[in-house]
Amino acid sequence: MKDIFKSSRFRLIAGIIALLLIGALISAANGHGETAQSTVIGTVFAPCHFVASKISDTIGRISKNAGGNAAYEKEIEALNDEIGDLRAQLADYENLKTQNELYKEFLELKEENKDYKFVEASVIGRDSADIYKSFTISKGLLSGVKEGDAVLYGKYIVGIIDKAYPDYSVVETVLDANFNVSAYEILSNEISYVTGNARLAREGKCKMANLNSSTDISYGSIICTAGISNSVPKGLLIGTVDEIADEASDISSYAVVSPGVDIDEISSCFVLTDFKK
Repeated sequence: MKDIFKSSRFRLIAGIIALLLIGALISAANGHGETAQSTVIGTVFAPCHFVASKISDTIGRISKNAGGNAAYEKEIEALNDEIGDLRAQLADYENLKTQNELYKEFLELKEENKDYKFVEASVIGRDSADIYKSFTISKGLLSGVKEGDAVLYGKYIVGIIDKAYPDYSVVETVLDANFNVSAYEILSNEISYVTGNARLAREGKCKMANLNSSTDISYGSIICTAGISNSVPKGLLIGTVDEIADEASDISSYAVVSPGVDIDEISSCFVLTDFKK
């Protein structure tokens, strides 16, 4: 009996749904949008309709934004490429400007000292572990370079040839504790020597050592080579004085000197291979 009742109820529900669907189809075929059947069906399926509509709208917005973002990202990429090109051009310009300044100073030095003989060289290696910033250049014995020759950047001495090989050489910089060149201050004419030490080298500086405690050398004084030795002529610029300090080991003073050239920035240089002694 219960099974019969269930079966009858199921058939009744199925019949109602069938009639509603048939009515909806007829209404759609006749162009009537507001029949009882369509109203009922619209009411029943309205939530699903709403959700589907929202999903469709969201997908549309995502697609639109995705297209917009793609275009935006493409534009950004193009701008980044342009910026990269401009930066490369600026770097080339700065390098060219630096080279022009180097050659200008070199030509002035050459004009002032017609007996000087030079060899141009490029920096081909650096020892990153060396606090004194020694570097290797592309010219050696075969080009007339020899140990003890002064290495110049424009009018500034930046070091001497420490070791010369057939086709390359190692430069000992003015920051090195082993570097030692006679020097003087251009106004007072006070003479001593310039060398380096580990502490100052870490700051990119060297010192004019063994000065009197009453020295006339002061901040901003210009230090040049004195030309006492036979390997380095007089008048090459070394740098300017930052401060005067007292030696810890004796009663003398020393001048902290900032070289006129940043050793790390040197990419090419000139080796003074000969001059009138």
